[in-house]
Amino acid sequence: MDNNQIPQMPQVVSAGVTAVDVPEEKDTAGLVKTIVIVVLSLALATFIGLFIWMMLQYNSARADVESEIAVAVAEAKDEQALRLETEFAEREKYPYSTFSGPADYGQLTFEYPKTWSVYVASDASKGGDYNAYFNPIQVDTVSKDTINALRLTIRNKDFESVAAEYNRALEAKDSDLKVEVIEIAGATANRYTGTIPGTELSGYIVIFKIRDKTAVLQTDSVHFAEDFDKLLTTIKFNA
Repeated sequence: MDNNQIPQMPQVVSAGVTAVDVPEEKDTAGLVKTIVIVVLSLALATFIGLFIWMMLQYNSARADVESEIAVAVAEAKDEQALRLETEFAEREKYPYSTFSGPADYGQLTFEYPKTWSVYVASDASKGGDYNAYFNPIQVDTVSKDTINALRLTIRNKDFESVAAEYNRALEAKDSDLKVEVIEIAGATANRYTGTIPGTELSGYIVIFKIRDKTAVLQTDSVHFAEDFDKLLTTIKFNA
């Protein structure tokens, strides 16, 4: 062997890093990327689902609100129409007409809506009771079951006897009739409220003395309560 020749040591290549470690890093990176993609996909799917749900809820709520608004508008229109109709009906009553009864029966007078018709069934020209009926537009065939805005009777009978008849009705079984004392044109009067005796109608009756007779004013329905009360305030008669 040549003494000048340096022996060459066999080179050992460390392949640990290149053969083993690099693939593990690649696999880890790929796994992380996959996880990130999956998480982002799930998040995106969740967001889309939530967005769709919110849109459905919004559309449902909007439909409900629009429906409620439509109902409210319709109700408001109905209320306005009813109010205008009522106001028109009230205006049509003016100016009021004036009723005047027979002079020898105390000359009873009062104001009533001009839209009411009057039917005098008995004018008491030959004595007896005076009977007149009032109703909007027309007076239908008179019976105990027909409804009239006003029935006026001036009975040829003293107040105490007529009041006694209504008192008996008050005391009848199952009667819901009630009475209170009021004043009519400076005179004491009885006002009865409830089911009208001898009928199934619910209304009001007022009786008061005119000379030796008794005036009976009756409305057959609570629907005419306002007109009835207003009419009572205009009553005049010769005592």
